[in-house]
Amino acid sequence: MVNQLEQLKAFTTVVADTGDFESMKAFTPQDATTNPSLILKAAGSGSYDALVDQAIAEAGEGASADAIIDRLLVTFGKAILEIVPGRVSSEVDARLSFDTAGTIERAHGLINLYETDGVSRDRVLIKIASTWEGIKAAESLEKEGIHCNLTLLFSFAQAVACAEAQVQLISPFVGRILDWHKKATGKDYTGAEDPGVISVTEIYNYYKKFGYATEVMGASFRNAGEILELAGCDLLTISPALLQELADNDEPVARKLDAESAAQSDLKQVSLDEKAFRYALNEDAMATEKTAEGIRNFAADIVKLEKLIAQKIG
Repeated sequence: MVNQLEQLKAFTTVVADTGDFESMKAFTPQDATTNPSLILKAAGSGSYDALVDQAIAEAGEGASADAIIDRLLVTFGKAILEIVPGRVSSEVDARLSFDTAGTIERAHGLINLYETDGVSRDRVLIKIASTWEGIKAAESLEKEGIHCNLTLLFSFAQAVACAEAQVQLISPFVGRILDWHKKATGKDYTGAEDPGVISVTEIYNYYKKFGYATEVMGASFRNAGEILELAGCDLLTISPALLQELADNDEPVARKLDAESAAQSDLKQVSLDEKAFRYALNEDAMATEKTAEGIRNFAADIVKLEKLIAQKIG
């Protein structure tokens, strides 16, 4: 029997949500995504000391913490691209989530490092938080051929703004949406009733109905059931533990999302300027809280990464 992971790959691009190279080799994903938390975990494990030391050396004596972090992201990214055939996502410092110009500047720096090292920008996605400022930065970068992955996305309003900005890809966080609703209601949700699954399904159907080219990549899964309910989504980025669970199961996988069905969906097209975006996001307590929490957590892990590097230099 063909296992669920291989069945899923027949109609969804599988992406590894990890900074661990051995997991990528084991599950042969098309792409890989990283974030500050995953890079911190990998860098702090001791298994990648050589890469951390390499990044510090290449950044040069007296380099700023920002320069060393960016060099580390690119060092990991290049190593990942030797394993996966597709793209790697490298994240801009979350502390720039409300700074359009600062985000653009850091994205330019990351792309320059990749290109100087012989990696085409087509193999890199710059990860940016789905704030209004982040979306505007991505809109500008896309016009330069620098493709972006808009992360920490929890709402339909964020997804609409990303599509209108013509960003390459969005990463709606399925599991974190579920977390919020479970805490708010005290209920558990399974299958198609999972609020995260409902959110991504609506976004996918909206994009396909109205012909937006932006790719939808479900992320932040809490269980295999969420993944299977989104089978057919453009991409799904999955942790090693859940990749293994899918690989160990040979139950049949049915396609749940497809463009033809989406074309029949009863959705109205909307357009959001900055005022409408901010109000819609404010009206969505879950999205407001989870976006803010995600930015805080990623920023905190960047600070921890800086301390880890300072210890190595010191």
